[in-house]
Amino acid sequence: MRIQIIAVGQKMPAWVEQGFQEYLRRFPADMPLSLTEIPAGKRGKNADIKRILQKEGELTLAAIPKGNRIVTLEVNGSPWDTPKLALQMEKWQMDGRDISLLIGGPEGLAPECIQVAEQKWSLSTLTLPHPLVRIVLAESLYRAWSINNNHPYHRE
Repeated sequence: MRIQIIAVGQKMPAWVEQGFQEYLRRFPADMPLSLTEIPAGKRGKNADIKRILQKEGELTLAAIPKGNRIVTLEVNGSPWDTPKLALQMEKWQMDGRDISLLIGGPEGLAPECIQVAEQKWSLSTLTLPHPLVRIVLAESLYRAWSINNNHPYHRE
C-alpha cells in the first residue's frame, strides 16, 4: 500500500522539510509515503476565496491516482487515537487500495474534495498550522505502522 499526502502549499520552512523528511525516510519499501504539494492560491486583501478554493480543489483532485481511497483531514472529522489509527491502517491494507490523505490550505479543503472523501479524519480539535500538520501526520502514520509491525519506535 502506498500512502500519498496531498497538501496545499509549497516552499515550506526548513524545519518543516527536515521534520517531514525524517519520517518519510523511515517508511518501509512495502509502504512508501509520498508528498504531493499543490500551489496555494494568492491570498490578498480582495482575494476571491471561493474561487481560490475551487482552483486548489481542482488541482488536488487531479493529483489523486485513480482508485485511491480518499481521506480528508478536517477539524470536524473522526478523532483517531494512535491505536485506532493503527487499526485503521490495517483495514486500509486489507482493502488493497492506495491512500490519498488531503490537507487543505488556510481555509481548509474545497467542498469538492470533501464530497469525494471516503473518510474524514481529525488530527486535533486544535487549529494546527498547515505546515505542522505534515509533520504530525507523517509521525502519526509512522507510529501506527510501528505498532502494527512490532517495531520498537512506539515503545521509545
